[in-house]
Amino acid sequence: MLEQAAFLRDRLQKSRCTVVFTGAGVSAESGVPTFRGQDGYWKNFRVEELATPQAFSKDPKFVWDWYDARRLALHTKEPNLAHKKIVEWEKQFGNVHVITQNVDGLHQRAGTEKIHCLHGDIWEIRCTRCGISERNVEAPLSHLPPVCACGGIQRPGVVWFGEMLPQETWEEAERFCSCADLMFVIGTSAIVYPAAGLPMLAKSRGCYIVEVNIQPTELTPHFDLFLQGKAGEVLSQI
Repeated sequence: MLEQAAFLRDRLQKSRCTVVFTGAGVSAESGVPTFRGQDGYWKNFRVEELATPQAFSKDPKFVWDWYDARRLALHTKEPNLAHKKIVEWEKQFGNVHVITQNVDGLHQRAGTEKIHCLHGDIWEIRCTRCGISERNVEAPLSHLPPVCACGGIQRPGVVWFGEMLPQETWEEAERFCSCADLMFVIGTSAIVYPAAGLPMLAKSRGCYIVEVNIQPTELTPHFDLFLQGKAGEVLSQI
């Protein structure tokens, strides 16, 4: 690992554009359950019962009960070593951009500034009537479902199954992946599309890709380097 670490530090220093692409595995080290792990959020419910526009339309309070519980659990979590190391890279090397599939806000709390949240932010709520979004870190929420000043019901500011990713965020992510010469793919199963297609977009443009994960994924054979282990432990050595 020492030889690999020196090699990657040199790559980081020389990189014109580095992308750090993160998934739920990064937040798992802060005690946040993954969606697909043994203790994942989906364990006791079907996805269709919770994270779709149809479910929210049918029973907004039921959906909000679950999201409120998630927000309350996240309220006690802190950024871990991986989050902090990525912030160090951003400050030290400058041209580092974080693209995350996570909605927990831990990258932002750690201090990441150049971040593109593909699946939204659980701490944002959006009115279903007027469309206005606002940041709300109250946990638990005092009223479920929350109501906008216009009287409309507010929804979590996350991307649900069956919805499009936010266009501007997606276009920015594609742009950085197209020009990146170094990419770290960290803690993601790489099976949720279209987000999972971004590393392959970068690879098609000649980007050097490093995967950090506790186990190989479907995309591992396509990448240049695989570092097995917890993200915080691996990144702290670079």
